[in-house]
Amino acid sequence: MSEGRTTSGARDIAASVEKFVRGAIVPYERDPRWTSHGPNANMVDEMRALARAAGLLTPHISAGGDHLSHRDTMIILRAAGLSPLGPIAVNAAAPDEGNMFLLWKIATAEQKALYLQPLRAGTVRSVFMMSEPAEDDGAGSDPSMLKTTAEPDGDHWVINGRKCFTSGLLGARFGILVAKTQDAATMFLIELPSPGIRVERVPETLDSTLPGAHPTSRLENLRVHRSAVLGEVGQGFKYAQVRLASGRLTHCSRWLGACVRAQEIASQYAVKRQAFGKPLIDHEGVGFKLAENLIAIKQCELLINWCADALDGGASGTTESSMTKVAVSEALFRIADNCVQVMGGTGITRDTIIEQVFRELRAFRIYDGPTEVHLWSLAKRIKKETLGRLHA
Repeated sequence: MSEGRTTSGARDIAASVEKFVRGAIVPYERDPRWTSHGPNANMVDEMRALARAAGLLTPHISAGGDHLSHRDTMIILRAAGLSPLGPIAVNAAAPDEGNMFLLWKIATAEQKALYLQPLRAGTVRSVFMMSEPAEDDGAGSDPSMLKTTAEPDGDHWVINGRKCFTSGLLGARFGILVAKTQDAATMFLIELPSPGIRVERVPETLDSTLPGAHPTSRLENLRVHRSAVLGEVGQGFKYAQVRLASGRLTHCSRWLGACVRAQEIASQYAVKRQAFGKPLIDHEGVGFKLAENLIAIKQCELLINWCADALDGGASGTTESSMTKVAVSEALFRIADNCVQVMGGTGITRDTIIEQVFRELRAFRIYDGPTEVHLWSLAKRIKKETLGRLHA
């Protein structure tokens, strides 16, 4: 992987993705098949067929099957994110993108053939099942509270428990499930739908981009063969960090693209709209918000590139991705909020994509770890390092 600089090849791919998203995918933003639980399967297939025909399906993975560097991937995902539907159309959305990365890193050749290849081809969707209901005192921001269990039974494992906020579960073909095995955690590849998994409820949520909603489900005596273990038994938390560090960064990049688009829409509105004898943008209360957004967008870009370089350089990225996720998610939310404010009444309607970007970014401040959890983790690191220096 390259380190420290975006390659010309990635810039070319990003330019093609941007042109495709703006021209072919933005019109889908008014498609009635985009429901409160995401675009339906027919709409997803239709958009992906367009991306496939344009040679832009799964653009962050080379023809040989290797992922591009994180630095290169980020600029491509930024371009895809110019529409909330863009990452889905080009097959680079969560949770599939993160699952592709994890499978590429640790899956066996047989598992890659069964799961990774169709996922890369955009013919199936997947889920990542770790979060558990709060009423069960299950795992959320604290994965050590994992309640779902997997017990060995000959050549099989028997899994029982409940999962929630499983993004994309409805219509997914397989999942990566995290369950407790003795005193550790293990990842399993599970086929979907399964008679051992029953959907209990499908909550209505702020966000509505990803297909398949965010259901709560119950796992009852779900039997999987030992070949379904992903990686090694007992290494589930370790593998989750591999996925999460990269996943936080890709989320940041996709939503940065959405905020670039929101800024464009709000800027055009502020230049064209007249109030009190002059364009809105000439009023400091409006123009300054857009100027602040411009600065914040650049700061987010630089932070994302810094974290990508750390990952490309071999770092685990735990600290870097936490810092980036906090700073970028909070900054992007302020950017979207400013855009809503600049647009006034129009900003809270669904006449533009800004209203949805604002809603989705409010959710982003929670998923992949709430801001407060990341800050708590960083504070622990500060304490440890400071005590180490004091006692040296």
